[in-house]
Amino acid sequence: MFNFDFKPALGPLTALSVSDVNRQVRNLIESDPILENLSVEGEISNLSRPVSGHIYFTLKDAKSALKCVMWKTAAYRYKDVFKEGSSVIASGRLGVYEPSGVYQLYAEKVENVGAGKRYEEFLRLKEKLEAEGLFDPERKRPLPAFPRTVGVVTSAGGAALQDILTTLKKRWPALNVLIAPSAVQGVEAPAELTAAFKRLVKAKPDVILIGRGGGSMEDLWAFNDETLVRTVAGSPIPVISGVGHEIDFTLVDFAADLRAATPTAAAVAAVPDRNELLETLDTFVRRMDQACGDALQVRKDQLAVLSARLLRASPDALVNQRRRELESLSGRLNLIVSHRMNTLGIRLDSLRARLGALDPAAVLKRGYALVRDSDGNAVTSAARLRNSQPIRLIFKDGERNARIDD
Repeated sequence: MFNFDFKPALGPLTALSVSDVNRQVRNLIESDPILENLSVEGEISNLSRPVSGHIYFTLKDAKSALKCVMWKTAAYRYKDVFKEGSSVIASGRLGVYEPSGVYQLYAEKVENVGAGKRYEEFLRLKEKLEAEGLFDPERKRPLPAFPRTVGVVTSAGGAALQDILTTLKKRWPALNVLIAPSAVQGVEAPAELTAAFKRLVKAKPDVILIGRGGGSMEDLWAFNDETLVRTVAGSPIPVISGVGHEIDFTLVDFAADLRAATPTAAAVAAVPDRNELLETLDTFVRRMDQACGDALQVRKDQLAVLSARLLRASPDALVNQRRRELESLSGRLNLIVSHRMNTLGIRLDSLRARLGALDPAAVLKRGYALVRDSDGNAVTSAARLRNSQPIRLIFKDGERNARIDD
């Protein structure tokens, strides 16, 4: 117990500086033997591990919170104990950080006594809703490929909304966005989120995004509200959740049709990328042009083949072919006839020469005469002639009558 002696002021009151007050409070707290060495049980939240190696966290129970810090010299030994939502017993001393006037527990030892009550509640509700089939994959609805209107449920003043809007505008500029603002943490957040979600369902967007930026398990606890989870699961419109960071999971994530790691990732999943579609379209156009060109060339080649076949099968082609064949045969016939004529001419000349040698006129030219009787028959033997028989002498240049005279 502290004893304070109050003395009546003898003059004007002297104002203390902020540093004086913080120092006095620090002296009071750190002089209490009970606060010099104490153990505190609570649930870890707002866990932070900066590059300095120190660990900053908050211990909470149902009514209060206590800021805590563990310096890196001790933090290294207990780094595996620190988990968001875990119930621990932290031992150390209570002190005041004068620059900010904050009192906190400087923990030197931390013991894990099991999962915190909130995490136990999370698991209990998850098991209950899972048993009812609210998280079954068969309930998941496909997302629209080209949405015209997207609904967004999140805090109006949070960075998550700006990230979502920037991403949507960049990827799908012609999109219509409906925003249903709501608190995303605190006692009123579950009811506000549920009401905002129902308003969007009545507006009938093509898809609904619900989420917020990262935070502690307590900060994200509104997205584990049973009424909100049931509302999301029963939505007639496809839902994408983007709550916290990649390592954060809430029951809304399980109830949604698609869970995105972050609010930005939810926006990416909600709409296609216009530039990617244009590139894909250009690729398809080039492929189509190539395919059409190839098909046209094939048809041209086929037409050329058919034209050639048709040309060969046409009457004119047949007549020309027969004409060429006739000309070829005519030429061959002329050659054969010419050769035959030459051969026959040679034979004729030979026969003519032989016949000429046997021609009586040729003999007569050599001084001989042909004798014929009165009947005109050739006399080939003297024995056939009689005395005084008239004969006819034929010379090369004329004929004379004669008579045989023995």
